[in-house]
Amino acid sequence: MGPCVIFNPAARGERALRFRRFLTAVAPGTALKPTTGPGAARELAAEAAREGYEVIVSAGGDGTLHEVVNGLADVPGALARVTLGVLPLGTVNVFALELGLPLSPPRAWEVVRRGATRDVDLPWAEVTTPAGPRRERFIAIAGAGLDARAVELASWPLKPKIGRLAYLVAALQAWREPPREFPWEGGGERGRATFAAFGNGRFYGGRIEVFPGGDLRSGRVQACLFPRVTGPLILSSVWAYFGRRPWRPPPEVRRLADTEIHLPGPTAVPVHLDGELAGTLPARFGCAAGERLRVRVPAG
Repeated sequence: MGPCVIFNPAARGERALRFRRFLTAVAPGTALKPTTGPGAARELAAEAAREGYEVIVSAGGDGTLHEVVNGLADVPGALARVTLGVLPLGTVNVFALELGLPLSPPRAWEVVRRGATRDVDLPWAEVTTPAGPRRERFIAIAGAGLDARAVELASWPLKPKIGRLAYLVAALQAWREPPREFPWEGGGERGRATFAAFGNGRFYGGRIEVFPGGDLRSGRVQACLFPRVTGPLILSSVWAYFGRRPWRPPPEVRRLADTEIHLPGPTAVPVHLDGELAGTLPARFGCAAGERLRVRVPAG
């Protein structure tokens, strides 16, 4: 049985259309399951796992990948049996950058076909929703406070037109609002923040190395906790992002890594997982020992 590709037709417009034509030409026998809306990729991934596919490919952005991974986690034994392939067609593609995957769809497809297989960590988050606590995995990044609010404000019709700049516009809107402070606990320490960033590896929001000690196989979730977000901090972050320069946070920013980090509240603070709104505080973020994800990476 060949691979099954879960495909987001809306990912970056024309790029997604070109990929679909490419896949039809080079792999006509590949099963293709197009998504139809939010939550569909999760259902399709679970369906493909139950159908016995051994390689399931996420073709889209980090949001599609988030749903696919959680769909695999919904099926008992699937995480240990299924190998995940990643075809990065989204705006930021943090996980693909972390793995060193090519962003060209044909080259990324070659990694799916001929690459090596690596086991990586699969962090989790427990967030608050109107229906009660909800636990989900996240593949690359998560956040509470400023950036989650930016996800709320981001204009989805604008994303295909200006890409990553849509997040910058939304972040500036969120920054102009009164900050929402919340407590944090982790690594044997406590503090207060208005923005908490969590990662599975080194990068956050692109090629900004927010977690320099991050490792996809460390068994710990990385955190960067900001007591406040100032204008100079935003400017230095934009400079690092677009100029691909080293990012140096101010001294009051706390970095730590632990198997579990707790944000006790308040409920007005939003939380995102892999760029998708997930709920609010109170929330916990962690990395479960023994739960790993099998993923295709470049050989060598």
